[in-house]
Amino acid sequence: MYITRNIDIDLLEWKESINRKPLLLRGARQVGKSTAVKNLATQFRYFVEINFDEHQIFKSIFEKDYSAQEICEQLSVLTNTPIVPGETLLFLDEIQACLPAMGRLRYFYEKMPDLHLIAAGSLLEFALAELPSFGVGRVRSLFVYPVSYREFLAAIGENLLVKSMDQASFAKVLPDAIHKKLLSCYKKFLMIGGMPEAVSAFAAGASLLDVQRILNDLLISVQADFAKYKSRVPASRLIEVFSSVAQQTGNKFNYSYPNASLDNRQIKEALDLLLMAGLIYRVTHSSSNGIPLGAEINPKKTKYLIFDTGLFQRILGLNISELLLQDDFDSINKGNIAELHVGLELIKSESPYQNHPLFYWQREEKNSQAEVDFIEQFGDAIIPIEVKSGKKGSMQSLYLFLKEKNIPFGIRLSIENFAEMDHVKILPLYATHMLKKINFAK
Repeated sequence: MYITRNIDIDLLEWKESINRKPLLLRGARQVGKSTAVKNLATQFRYFVEINFDEHQIFKSIFEKDYSAQEICEQLSVLTNTPIVPGETLLFLDEIQACLPAMGRLRYFYEKMPDLHLIAAGSLLEFALAELPSFGVGRVRSLFVYPVSYREFLAAIGENLLVKSMDQASFAKVLPDAIHKKLLSCYKKFLMIGGMPEAVSAFAAGASLLDVQRILNDLLISVQADFAKYKSRVPASRLIEVFSSVAQQTGNKFNYSYPNASLDNRQIKEALDLLLMAGLIYRVTHSSSNGIPLGAEINPKKTKYLIFDTGLFQRILGLNISELLLQDDFDSINKGNIAELHVGLELIKSESPYQNHPLFYWQREEKNSQAEVDFIEQFGDAIIPIEVKSGKKGSMQSLYLFLKEKNIPFGIRLSIENFAEMDHVKILPLYATHMLKKINFAK
């Protein structure tokens, strides 16, 4: 079962583009890169898929000094499929296993600009670090992430629910029954997460228990891949740090976590590798005095997010029945799963052609500590976002930020319906992706 993705639109636009460049799909393993390309292939007369992990013979073609045309001729013969510019989609999968092929992508743009060429891989950041230069300006990157909540709703056939959600606003609050249904689906999404295999199984009728078994298998698979990341770093180190990131979600990462068996250097190296693999995302402290937010960061104050809520809850062994039955998430992992969801949705809702950075703000003065979960930049506006896992909870930190930075309003994300109050706009957690619809110029 194919899950319709937002990236499908971007791939179709790329297909029809006049000034098209070879496309490099980047993202963690099993997030749907290859599947999306195969779906796009239905729009072409011919499809040639080269998997460098499965077929070693193809590597030798790129290792020799052949032109782009000569490479296509040989690939055509070996696959018994014509490679015709404008009619064929050429897909180079697991391209990180063939560095010479990555280095050749730029030449296809220069010598065969009409050829539709897509490359993909799961450990591309490692391969790119080994290349002395890459096709800057001649190759376009497109980042692929796990399924978003909106995509999840469409996958399970709730298209009318998606339409209702998209039409909601502060002036058009959702009816209570629809809001409750969206919250119910949202809780299931937190448990299932956005890994396409898990979402596809649930959409096809698998029970939540069956999905948990799939997630366990995916987690084992993710950890088994750690051995491929870097030969001198034992997989056990990556497993330990990966687990610690999950344990510390929602808090500034502390290198002195319980039962740590590694020193700071080893932990940092593991964090860097997990970041490169796309398995965790960084949330960096910003003073947030102006834009760009990245100009005033403090790398010593950093949070990390696991790339999927489903795998997150399996790592921590959360009680999924509590997620279903509780009215809020305060008692479930202290609500940190809600903050994780928001961070992931902020990344997924941005343009896939850029790696969207995340920031937060923290004030640590004597007798005056405050923290705002996320700080986003929308045009020229700096917008603070506070995540509440329930309906209650003060917003002292948010109001302090608004006063200190002289910002007119902030955002509260919670399980409440759309609403407005003094200097704060309230959105449901499930509507995080709709932040871009707000007019921040007011």
